Amino acid sequence: MELIATLIFLSSGLFLGWSLGANDASNVFGTAVGSRMVRFSTAAFICSLFVIIGSVTAGAGAAGGLGKLGAVNALAGSFTVALAAAITVLFMTQLGLPVSTSQAVVGAIVGWNLFSGSPTDINALGKIVSTWVACPILAAIFSACIYKFVVLVIEKSKPHLLSLDQNIRLALLVVGAFGSYTLGANNIGNVMGVFVPSSPFENIQIAGIFDISAVEQLFLLGAIAIAVGVYTYSKRVMMTVGGSLMTLSPTGALVVVMASSMVLFTFSSQELSSFVAGLGLPPIPLIPVSSSQAVVGAVIGIACLQGLKGVRQVKWGVLGGIASGWVTTPVIAAVISFILLFIVQNVFDQQVYQAVSEHITPPVVEKLMIVGMFNY
Repeated sequence: MELIATLIFLSSGLFLGWSLGANDASNVFGTAVGSRMVRFSTAAFICSLFVIIGSVTAGAGAAGGLGKLGAVNALAGSFTVALAAAITVLFMTQLGLPVSTSQAVVGAIVGWNLFSGSPTDINALGKIVSTWVACPILAAIFSACIYKFVVLVIEKSKPHLLSLDQNIRLALLVVGAFGSYTLGANNIGNVMGVFVPSSPFENIQIAGIFDISAVEQLFLLGAIAIAVGVYTYSKRVMMTVGGSLMTLSPTGALVVVMASSMVLFTFSSQELSSFVAGLGLPPIPLIPVSSSQAVVGAVIGIACLQGLKGVRQVKWGVLGGIASGWVTTPVIAAVISFILLFIVQNVFDQQVYQAVSEHITPPVVEKLMIVGMFNY
């Protein structure tokens, strides 16, 4: 009975994972499958495998960034927050508006903070918003540099057309595997991050050798949901993606996937963040970012590199619609989250948050007394 209740509460996160797999897999393999450079069955297998590997082995960093924004400390609250994000994604998609899963989750968490009376960490929120700006810009820089390098290599080597085609197919598979890994590592925090503070699982040990933490179990479930979304619904999206913003050659598509994957890796890697901090620079914020934003930035990067001709090829009306979706998604998610939390608590009588009593420790009291005496 307890297992059934747990699965019910986790169902909203699994649904969110399914929708992420169904939609965001197109950012990794969409152009390759749509242009028939790679078979869907091959793309789905590679994407699912590496999403699971990335989620379980490297998902903790970005998920921790969401936890700083607001720790949803009740399982029913986590269910509601994930459901609000999923409904927002579904609602915006039905309207034909672009959507970011990352922004939907952030908005839903802020809605929980407002409902529970928990303070929203402005510093954490500021870092998250800054990544929404930095993500497409960084992708554009990566994309322009990689594209210039690839074109230079092709011009110098002058490969045969058949050889070039074969190499691009292989490169699309390799880059797609890397992109799938980074998608899992960065975006599993969107799917299961809100469940981490109230995880219903316990650490388990297999054969006295392998330890599987509660968080890893959560991420494995979420990654499987993403993989199911890839297999069941992403083919339709993959076959239609690719030319909505700008028509790309196979080489351009390869560069876009590589650049966007590098951005997701940048905001997921704890090792890279520690390395940057070791150089005396501010550490890279480990936060789930939108793969769609990264792809858009990468496409713009290639367009700008091609000069006025490339800029004219960009469908700026489509880009305006995408930008409007980025602005409205977190606001709508916050409103839906607040309303659903009210319904779940008052109609279904479920505890959506646990009140946290704040107390001042004796050392702090002593310091305050000393300051007060000094001021007096």
